[in-house]
Amino acid sequence: MTSPQIRSTLEIDSSQYLTELLVEHQKLIPFMQVLPICSRLLNQEIFRVSGTMSNQGFGDFDNFTNYSPPTREQFQSCLSTDHCDSTFQNPINLTTHTPYSRIYTESSSPDSSLVNLSFVSLKPILIVKPKSESEIKNSILCSKKLGVQVRTLSGGHDYEGLSYLSQSPFIIIDLVNLRSIKINLTDETAWIESGATLGELYYEIAKTSNIHAFAAGVCPSVGVGGHISGGGFGTLMRKHGLASDNVVDARLMDVNGRILDRKTMGEDLFWALRGGGAASFGVVLSWKVKLARVPEKVTCFISQHTMGPSMNKLVHRWQSIGSELDEDLFIRVITDNSHEGNQRTVKTTFQTLFLGGIDRLIPLMNQEFPELGLRSQDCKEMSWIESIMFFNWTLGQPLEIMLNRDLRFEDQYFKAKSDFVQTPLPEKVFEEVTKRFLEKETPLMIFEPLGGKINQLSENESPYPHRRGNLYNIQYMVKWKVNEVEEMDINIRWMRSLHDYMTPYVSKSPRGAYLNYRDLDLGTSKGNNTSFEDARKWGETYFKDNFKRLGLVKGKIDPTNFFRNEQSIPPLF
Repeated sequence: MTSPQIRSTLEIDSSQYLTELLVEHQKLIPFMQVLPICSRLLNQEIFRVSGTMSNQGFGDFDNFTNYSPPTREQFQSCLSTDHCDSTFQNPINLTTHTPYSRIYTESSSPDSSLVNLSFVSLKPILIVKPKSESEIKNSILCSKKLGVQVRTLSGGHDYEGLSYLSQSPFIIIDLVNLRSIKINLTDETAWIESGATLGELYYEIAKTSNIHAFAAGVCPSVGVGGHISGGGFGTLMRKHGLASDNVVDARLMDVNGRILDRKTMGEDLFWALRGGGAASFGVVLSWKVKLARVPEKVTCFISQHTMGPSMNKLVHRWQSIGSELDEDLFIRVITDNSHEGNQRTVKTTFQTLFLGGIDRLIPLMNQEFPELGLRSQDCKEMSWIESIMFFNWTLGQPLEIMLNRDLRFEDQYFKAKSDFVQTPLPEKVFEEVTKRFLEKETPLMIFEPLGGKINQLSENESPYPHRRGNLYNIQYMVKWKVNEVEEMDINIRWMRSLHDYMTPYVSKSPRGAYLNYRDLDLGTSKGNNTSFEDARKWGETYFKDNFKRLGLVKGKIDPTNFFRNEQSIPPLF
């Protein structure tokens, strides 16, 4: 069954389309923190976006002097030879490339080497919106033939924009037209095309059954393709595992245009797709996932408090029990700022889903977490789909809001990082965090409890390794509204400083990070010349010892490293 609000592809001016694409994603992607600047450079050949701090080389881009990439017309000619009927969105051609054509946004910071923008992205030669799998094949084969890269866009929520930015000449394959959803209640599964969003999937499930769900995230505009392939946190993960833990089959198009399912691709590649970042291995066309059973009624509550000594103790207590609670109970902690007039305070919110009724929840909370003082009047029973809306602050609006692919943050820029915590943080950490939060207008930390089903799987069951021994994940974020490079520098410095401060208190050897909260501060590749050893600095952070197995899988399915980006898996032989 296909979602009822499937928008048709429009023939629009290429510059307008690219501008809209960039402006849309600047609200979400930290790479896009200066995109209004970049979008004014659409008539230039190359634009600069924010990235990591190093002054390292620019990979393939350094070789452009000796390489002339194809024009839009050449690429379209290749596609038309194969009778491709895709709809194309065509930015201005990339026809000349010289060392002097880079666009720099200089920092006025006295220590600019730490914050200068060092990710150079070209504009795509073509943005292809295929309407069939054969058109994806043609796009891949023509890209190989003409020597350009492919970026696959599902929902566009990659935290660093790697689904639509590249240092090398590239095309974008936008999967927006391939988003059908077929639910089979007999075996409690669903086939989902990668262009669908979580909201579209949840909408179809809710319209089909009131006792089924899928264990994934709470942001409805996130694309299914990237979310599943990076792991997939959500409110059901303590009961049913990550989104990637619930994949039972997948259809992948490889570098040669072959379509492989679980049987034909083999268990090693199927393993790699479920949390290892599928963009390193090919284009996942669709996923078959196992649906989760949920009660007709679940219970949600919010408990909000101003940070201070008593609140620090409450959060400290949560650290010890959040991952050990009944698997039906998911309590996450959100720390951010509130503003009343000119007064800024730091508050903490306990946001909760319980897979059951109030009558079961209150005794359980009184036994496990009495310090919170939960009362029945603080709770609200609702359906599972309503709980998703509760967690993304849209409860009470029509269900069709789940179909809004443009549901994003407010018009703000941001930088994010992540950590995993294995022993409770001392109370003094929350005191320091409070002091630091008061320095910024819109900082955020989200603490998501692990445990339950996540711990029942071994570290090498899938590429996602952060299981037993981890209490919770931290997502750090700082947002700002002023579109100035100096403002960006200030906020990124602040984020890096907070992350550095947390170093003694989080996982070590390696310090873990979550792939779906991608962070290019961890390191970037040097184009096709990146060695496996070079990539360890970010690969083992995301995948720990699973990184080596991912490299071996990559070496078999894509030995020439065609599918690559600035933090992809390099082949290992």
